[in-house]
Amino acid sequence: MKRIDIYYGGEHYSIGGRRFEDLREEIEAGMTAGPYWLEVNDGEGQMRAAHLLLMPGVPLAIVPVPDEYPGPSSDGASSEAGPPRVG
Repeated sequence: MKRIDIYYGGEHYSIGGRRFEDLREEIEAGMTAGPYWLEVNDGEGQMRAAHLLLMPGVPLAIVPVPDEYPGPSSDGASSEAGPPRVG
């Protein structure tokens, strides 16, 4: 995975070098104990650390960004159509 995009308060942040499942579990565990500060990257190019206060009622989206997006197959069909049929 290339990175995980974070959308919080209408702004875009990111986290690199983490597994999506680990981050989701960290957020869930942190919020179970009450408000939770999540460290993320802010900015393009030169990253700066930012800390987001997570609590109930604050919208948050975490979006995994793969290393490469699937492209069209050699026959021109989109890879989103599913696996090829056999037989």
